[in-house]
Amino acid sequence: MSSEVLALDLVVPAVNGAIQGSVYGLLGLGIVLLYKSSRIFNFAQAEFGGVAAFVWVFFDTGKWFLPDLPTPLAVVMGVLAGVLVALLTERLVVRPLFNAPKITVVVATAGVLLLLIALEGFTYGGTAGTFPPVFSGDAYSGTAIRITNQGVAIMITLAVLSIAAALFFSRTRTGTAILAVSQEPTATRLVGISVERISSLTWALAGFLAGVAGILLAGTVGLAAPGSITGLALVPAFTAAVFGGVTSLPGALVGGIVIGIIEAEAQTNIPKEHLPGAGKVALFVALLVVLLIRPAGLLGKET
Repeated sequence: MSSEVLALDLVVPAVNGAIQGSVYGLLGLGIVLLYKSSRIFNFAQAEFGGVAAFVWVFFDTGKWFLPDLPTPLAVVMGVLAGVLVALLTERLVVRPLFNAPKITVVVATAGVLLLLIALEGFTYGGTAGTFPPVFSGDAYSGTAIRITNQGVAIMITLAVLSIAAALFFSRTRTGTAILAVSQEPTATRLVGISVERISSLTWALAGFLAGVAGILLAGTVGLAAPGSITGLALVPAFTAAVFGGVTSLPGALVGGIVIGIIEAEAQTNIPKEHLPGAGKVALFVALLVVLLIRPAGLLGKET
């Protein structure tokens, strides 16, 4: 096997998978964050990013009465929309169900997902539209490997947010309070920590992560339709969270990259006629193996 064929078959999907997996990792980080703080899985997590992507394009193109903003400002508006939707979900859906069974809250987040997809269809239409990359051009283009500036931006974003998350939860009182609420909410109330304020902050952080991931993913794929971000990324993001350890923030990031590489390698190297949907099948197999060998995930702890 020549070096060029090896690069095409192994290195290229590994690079592309790591970039795609970084987006899964950002979404998975939000999923883990909410699970650690409230012990629920948020099925609307990826669609927070979908809302952010649509708002970004609306402002970037000046749709309807909205101003045609420069791309950086349009991105900021998109991310803020993701945060706002997450905060509204927490305040209007999650907080009234604080004392309800966790499964009820999980089902409620699925309802939020369906509502957001319907709103996107109402405002954008049911067909897919073009979503340009936030960062155009190539950072590197060789005979077999091409790395776009968008891909580099995704990897840098993952690294920066990973470091920021680590410092936030280890060095700040608010980060420590979030972890304390996840472990013993009653005791934290007794020492004067507002569980409601911590809940709002946690959901805002999850919305921020989803907004960044949704915008980067939509620009990388180039096309998006109502619900498409959830269709592309929700299952891989959940898989990344469980694979890395659903109680581990670093595990979600590592799991996202590993899952992205596994998916890309399977899609590239397993013929479709032999195994349709090889990427998704590989994700399932990898997840099953981890759960059988280490149920808490690669970096997670038993709870």
